[in-house]
Amino acid sequence: MNKPKLVELLACREFLYFWSARLLATLAQQMLMVAVGWQMYDITGSAWDLGLVGLFQFLPALLLTLPAGHLIDKLRRGRIFSLCVVVQGAVALLLGTGTVYGFVSRELILGLSVALGACRAFQMPTQQALVPMLVPIGLLERAVTLSTTGLQVAIICGPALGGFLYVAGAQIVYVTCAGLMLGALTLMLGVHDKYQPSAEQTTLKSVLAGAHFIWTKKLLLGALSLDLFAVLLGGASALLPIFARDILHTGPEGLGLLRAAPAVGALTMSLLLLRWPIQRQVGPWMMSSVAVFGLATVVFGLSGYFGVSLIALAITGAFDNVSVVMRQTLVQLETPNEIRGRVSAVNSIFIGASNQLGEFESGATAALFGPVASVVLGGVGTVVIAIAWMRLFPELAKRDRMVERVPQ
Repeated sequence: MNKPKLVELLACREFLYFWSARLLATLAQQMLMVAVGWQMYDITGSAWDLGLVGLFQFLPALLLTLPAGHLIDKLRRGRIFSLCVVVQGAVALLLGTGTVYGFVSRELILGLSVALGACRAFQMPTQQALVPMLVPIGLLERAVTLSTTGLQVAIICGPALGGFLYVAGAQIVYVTCAGLMLGALTLMLGVHDKYQPSAEQTTLKSVLAGAHFIWTKKLLLGALSLDLFAVLLGGASALLPIFARDILHTGPEGLGLLRAAPAVGALTMSLLLLRWPIQRQVGPWMMSSVAVFGLATVVFGLSGYFGVSLIALAITGAFDNVSVVMRQTLVQLETPNEIRGRVSAVNSIFIGASNQLGEFESGATAALFGPVASVVLGGVGTVVIAIAWMRLFPELAKRDRMVERVPQ
């Protein structure tokens, strides 16, 4: 980064408040998911129930994200983000109280998973839409880079911290999460975005404008669906409690490290891409990155050694990050500004589907075939998807540069 520009960015007080609030909220979210997954497995011992946690988060996100994208254009975005923080803090407090008094159950965890999924439907596109309102346009690229770096740090530290705190009791994790959410909410009091809510009439056509654009833009459809199916098949995060305890013979602290490993790989790759960005052969790089992600998933599934498993998960995170960076860049470059918010909402659906629905798929196949077979089959399936997408979306597979033509 250019030093004067970085100093200029750090002088944007409201952006720094929001950046810090997002960092604390993401840290709490990651800790919360470690505790919820481990506690569900402690209660039921069921891979199916671990998968249901992901499904119950995905369904409300799927149903609400399109309306949320339109609503975000009509309301104050900072307030929407703050409300999401309040709800997640309340969920953490309820789980902590339930753990102390012994009323946490399978049904309670699944019900609260619905609330968490609904929050994510609003929070993800809101975060993307807020940043441009808090910095000058000339600093936007650097603001996004700094936001991504903070996000990866939280994703790395959150699971590890959650796993270590879980040793002292699930309630300790939940109370800590609630405290972090309170800190995020306090920081948001200093954020006053200048967004003027849209007066556009709400119609079915306007709500679906982002989805229609992506469907007709085959380049974006190919990029988004490639990432969707890769993580849907290759993601093994829902099964990490099983691998940690039953296969790798470690405890909550080991689970935290396993959950953090992909983020470590992603952060390392993001730093490399900042120094050496991919400027040519964008399509082939995206396809090959997905294939490497699948192969590393197979290695993780077959590994019985904790160190090898950590390395394999770090590789999945690194090459998934290559795909994510390219996908997000293509979406921004190819989307007209007037529908960028709604396209971001659709993008959030793809992200949510690949994560939460992928957790359900992993849990369901693990219940049928066992955790090792589930992960290995998913990794092989990811490689097959990468090969198939080269034929189904030739425009994406042959893409050379991010910008192929000068905008008119």
